[in-house]
Amino acid sequence: MPRVTRRQQQQHDDPPAADAATHQAAGDVKEAVSSLPTESAPAPSAAARLPNPVRFALAVILSFALETLGRSFVDHQTGNEAAAISIEEPEGLELWGGVWWKLFGLTLSWLSGYDGYDVAALTLLSHGPATFLATVFYGISPVTTGAHLAVKVASTFVPFFLLRRLSGAHSAAPDTPNRDIVADASIQVLTSLQAGLVYSVVLFLAGRYVLPDYLVLYFQSIPAIQPAVDATFLGLNQPTTQLLSLLFGLAARTFIFTPLVATPRTREDEKNEAFDPVHATLGQTIAWNLWGYTTRTKVSLVRTAVAVLFTAVGTYLDTAFGIEGVESCGAVAYAGVWATAALLTGLSLRYVGSI
Repeated sequence: MPRVTRRQQQQHDDPPAADAATHQAAGDVKEAVSSLPTESAPAPSAAARLPNPVRFALAVILSFALETLGRSFVDHQTGNEAAAISIEEPEGLELWGGVWWKLFGLTLSWLSGYDGYDVAALTLLSHGPATFLATVFYGISPVTTGAHLAVKVASTFVPFFLLRRLSGAHSAAPDTPNRDIVADASIQVLTSLQAGLVYSVVLFLAGRYVLPDYLVLYFQSIPAIQPAVDATFLGLNQPTTQLLSLLFGLAARTFIFTPLVATPRTREDEKNEAFDPVHATLGQTIAWNLWGYTTRTKVSLVRTAVAVLFTAVGTYLDTAFGIEGVESCGAVAYAGVWATAALLTGLSLRYVGSI
């Protein structure tokens, strides 16, 4: 057996001073590293640190500025083609109606917690019908009308995207309820096609039975109504109709279906299920029958109502106050067709979301 000297035994029992210093340094480094900020908690952006009223004011200013600059650029590039059907000297409501309505829409969207995708979808649903009218019936180039619509959509999307964080539904955050459904590409495509199909059917029926009479009587400067008379199922003879129907379906799915599916179960759902009409008061029973839906159903109903409102009012303003020769009654009828399409689309998406 090898002999262990006294010096070797002392080295084994008492580590050298260098080893003790190494252990001390490692502890200091570990403590310093633990005090550093981690990647899981990034610092908030500069926009997020601004007060909410300031961010809203910036969003409004940026939105109006982007739309003004974008519209001027499109008019310059297209030779101001859209002016051929526009009211020459708007005044009063014709001049300020759209401005006040946009301000109302931005305010409602901000207070409701909508993000960039929500306001972009609402803008498309609100101003898309006038784009359809100008392209299909007034003969304005699809490039021109599409560029104007893109400017309107971008002028609302960009400010909200920069100044407000995306919702969990649209960002597909890991903690989002039903994230597998929200992030599934095939479901997104199928629900968009379903919503677009509803729009196509409504436009086909309106073109056959509703629009021709109103276009003749109340759209004085319209060049022709033949596109409405010759409308085919799914707009097979009109590529513009098909494209816009798909865009409307995408917007409706973004604004209604995605938030609907991503809505979690709440305590109100448990209260509604536990509701006992035998022991409830008359007022409680009436309230339960009128609004005793699940949280997801309430979300779908409210968003469908908002989509119908924006579609109806936006379409009316764009036609009655934006196109020469359109009478109020005709604008109401035309807006009613698109509002009906938005309503039926929202109900169909609610049905699919409840399966």
